[in-house]
Amino acid sequence: MEHFVIGLTGNIASGKSAVAAMLAEWGAEVIDADRVAHETLEGDPERSAVVARFGPGVQRPDGSIDRAALGRIVFADRSALADLEAILHPATRRRILERAARSAAPVVVIEAIKLLEGPLVDVVDAVWVVTAPRSERINRLVKTRHMARDEAERRVDAQNPESDKVRRADVVLDNSGSLEDLRRRARAAWDAIPRPTAER
Repeated sequence: MEHFVIGLTGNIASGKSAVAAMLAEWGAEVIDADRVAHETLEGDPERSAVVARFGPGVQRPDGSIDRAALGRIVFADRSALADLEAILHPATRRRILERAARSAAPVVVIEAIKLLEGPLVDVVDAVWVVTAPRSERINRLVKTRHMARDEAERRVDAQNPESDKVRRADVVLDNSGSLEDLRRRARAAWDAIPRPTAER
């Protein structure tokens, strides 16, 4: 079956997940790259490679990866983050593409924070970028994920500038206002998806 594939991206706490939920509600199949990466992280050989690179402190007594501990390391060190991505991304990409190929939905959404930095961008029909001011994203991390402000700032500033994503976007969804504002903008973009590939 032919799909219209949306690559949904945006920096941390921009509102990607809110848009993904709306698209799922309207009939799209959403593949969350972060969730797929977590699955990859708990499988071998990737889990063993992560422990070998970052040490036993990132592993819980039951053998699973302590993602909070791992996050504190990689978001404070760009080279460490690059090493983690090199371990996880190949298998994660493969799983995402397999799920997309099996989908029966007319629209498939690949939700990925690093969409534009890797080869997944080559398989999408349109790039949608969700944006929000830096201060708002930091506040969201503090309020909704209960991060300390300095950790939230490190997470936000560890990423490539939002403007890099906007320059490559087919659709930009400004999430500096209310959730209803975001829904209205997302619905307009959804309704503009070419027929007959997508149902409205």
